[in-house]
Amino acid sequence: MKKIFGTVVSVIVVVALIVLCIVLGGTGITDAQWGTLKILFIVCGGSIVYCFVVGEITHNYSQMDKLWSLLPIAYVWIIAIRGGMSARLIVFATIVTLWGIRLTVNFARKGAYRLKFWTGNEDYRWAIVRKNPIFKNGFIWLLFNLFFISIYQNLLVLAICLPALICTESAVAFGVADIIAAAFAVLFLIIETVSDEYQWKFHQTKKKLLKEGKSLEELPYPYSLGFNTLGPWAVMRHPNYLGEQGIWVSLYLFVIGAGLASYGIFHWSAIGSLVLILLFMGSSMLGESISADKYPKYSEYVNQVFKYIPVKKFKSE
Repeated sequence: MKKIFGTVVSVIVVVALIVLCIVLGGTGITDAQWGTLKILFIVCGGSIVYCFVVGEITHNYSQMDKLWSLLPIAYVWIIAIRGGMSARLIVFATIVTLWGIRLTVNFARKGAYRLKFWTGNEDYRWAIVRKNPIFKNGFIWLLFNLFFISIYQNLLVLAICLPALICTESAVAFGVADIIAAAFAVLFLIIETVSDEYQWKFHQTKKKLLKEGKSLEELPYPYSLGFNTLGPWAVMRHPNYLGEQGIWVSLYLFVIGAGLASYGIFHWSAIGSLVLILLFMGSSMLGESISADKYPKYSEYVNQVFKYIPVKKFKSE
């Protein structure tokens, strides 16, 4: 009950912030920004069509997963170039590029990318989602692919990049607030990178041990648990998700540094990063339900370790 209550409260808080950003608004979009946004919408629209059509033809529904790390790089550099390549835009675009390279490499080593771009390993969660009884109807899955996988996620990826677009019209010089925003973004990028490295090494070692003919229970601790409790994962259930969300919230801080937010905090361009937080709430719930079904000790882990706050270290009973 406590976890459900905490999730409900978190959703209410995030939704309330979204409403405040919509109501208070902040600066609007200039004609020059509309011109850039039209280009971004063309790219986004092409990606939506590609993801939907190719996903349906190949039955590999990770097309958007593969583009998730690539599209933001294109978006922010289009914005930066058309926005005059100010210091703020260059720093913003550089951080997003580093983020995109890291995420692309991490997904590539899982076998997601091939020379035939539409092939490669699909994210394992899509197969599990498709087993849901509601998706036994092929038409329902087609609608899910169209509206959630293709349209919603593409629009979300575009939305998280819009703080860069808003910054193109700022007359405020790059300053302390921007340095703080960049520092937080880099910190969260490091957290995400370290977390993914621990996750990758843990599961590669586990696979290697299992290939030796041992059962999961016969593996040495902590590999016998089945799930990772090493490094950041010992004190947080989703350190990689913390890093991912933190990066985009930090990048929104550039809008505050640019002096474009109402009351110094609220601007409609924060909606993308806030909706991303909602997406990760759902994603973490799905991932944890999968792990709880696979690993007997996972419920102990959930009861002991917070999702994002490193307060207590996991100890298997």
